Amino acid sequence: MITLNINGKNHEIDADPSMPLLWALRDIIGYTGTKYGCGKGLCGSCMVLMDGTAINSCLMPVSAMQGRTLITIEGETENLQKLQQSWADLNVPQCGFCQPGQLISATALLNKNPKPSEEDIDNAMARNICRCGTYQRIKKAIQNTAEIKIKQ
Repeated sequence: MITLNINGKNHEIDADPSMPLLWALRDIIGYTGTKYGCGKGLCGSCMVLMDGTAINSCLMPVSAMQGRTLITIEGETENLQKLQQSWADLNVPQCGFCQPGQLISATALLNKNPKPSEEDIDNAMARNICRCGTYQRIKKAIQNTAEIKIKQ
């Protein structure tokens, strides 16, 4: 048995230790917000937070996640919730497939850098692909969230 702390709850799973975290999240635990994109860590659709850092869940074995704190798109953190509101206010998604990974990467950025520059945003979001091309709206939503947080 492997115990995973996901979104503040412990989940005991019976899985092969080498199973990618993505499949444990989706197929065993039922957190389907994290998406499968490429399976090679190139697109960012499968991003989750591990101890506050965005990681590709398709590349990480569940055995390496024991003792870590994981947050998926279904989780609740202050930055994630504020970003989700900015995403909605600015109509960021088109198809929406990449958005969970985009939101997780943006959350990791704001967790580490509450006042990111445009270059900081570009660098932090470079691991996420949006086939619809909503990059400018994504950047604006991150900037909007950072501005709101500064005013509070």
